Amino acid sequence: MNLHRRTFLMSSTGAALMAQGGAPVATAVIGTGNRGAYLLSGVLEQANAKVAALCDIKPDRLDKAATAAGKHNPRTYTDWRKIIERKDIDAVFVATPPHLHAEMAMAALQSGKHVYCEKPIGVTAAQVRDLVKVAKGSKKVFTAGQQMRSYKHLQEAIGKIRGGAIGDVLWVKAQRHGTADLDHDGPSKDWYFDVTKSGGYLIEMSVHNLDLCNWAIGSRPVKACGFGGIQLYKNDPAGRTIFDCGTISYDYANGVKMSFTQNVFHPRTLPGGGQYVYVYGSKGAADLIGAPTLHTLGRDGKSSPLAAKGEEERHAHIAAFYDAVTKGAASPADVTVGATAALTAILGHEAMTRQAVVNWKDLGVDVG
Repeated sequence: MNLHRRTFLMSSTGAALMAQGGAPVATAVIGTGNRGAYLLSGVLEQANAKVAALCDIKPDRLDKAATAAGKHNPRTYTDWRKIIERKDIDAVFVATPPHLHAEMAMAALQSGKHVYCEKPIGVTAAQVRDLVKVAKGSKKVFTAGQQMRSYKHLQEAIGKIRGGAIGDVLWVKAQRHGTADLDHDGPSKDWYFDVTKSGGYLIEMSVHNLDLCNWAIGSRPVKACGFGGIQLYKNDPAGRTIFDCGTISYDYANGVKMSFTQNVFHPRTLPGGGQYVYVYGSKGAADLIGAPTLHTLGRDGKSSPLAAKGEEERHAHIAAFYDAVTKGAASPADVTVGATAALTAILGHEAMTRQAVVNWKDLGVDVG
């Protein structure tokens, strides 16, 4: 019975792949921690993908990932360069600590592999600049892990903003406030609290929120100023070099202004929630987090749905990556999107660190 069932499943999978016009995409996942494990689960759900290799420097994580992908019988490595050397690997997922993203993504692209690179695609302007150059010179698919770009409700909402639902976009107020700091004894403690490895809360996490703001505004910043610091978690954990809060003002190329704040000590019971993106226009405003809502301007203003918040496909961004690889579809978050998001966060971080106005042009990156 089991043999017949397995034969049927294999035949069904084979038929599906034949219908898609090709063999499964031989895929490697570099970094199998929390995020890498999530990405791996998404790859395993794709009928047009086969997990051929896994890599991590931590044995427990690697063993767990190998078990999860057991039906694909992947080879395991502790040296990511061994994966790059393999000619039979078609695509690579990079899910390591952020300071390693650019180096690994560039090596994969240069070896002729498609790349899905977790956000941020770099923690310094130089890393982003180098990766942009390689990705734009490659004929392979590059997708940044800015998965909000694949949310249908946000695509619909931002399409309506583009269509004039709130008039001309004027100003954005956004925040990402966490209810607690990352676990000080958790599995990421060896890199997260080191600003040279994670980039800090703004670059490592808020890059999602900043990308959504860029998308809604339809532009990128030209300068930023701000202040940040360690207000609560002073030298906690010991040696900490990342801020636990900050406030930044951005000025955009199309004239839009934005105020962005972040912290990791936002009580869960405070009204309004810890995250929001409010986009203000000449006719009203849009609330983009949760169920996108339109609020018209004036004393008699009313609110109405801007887009339906239905059930989103859990791994839509990963599916879109494979569609780009196998069908030639556009990447939902190409290197320009990934670079602009990372640089927006880097610009804000530099402004807070220097406590001065920092210009986008000073970052020295041409995103095209």
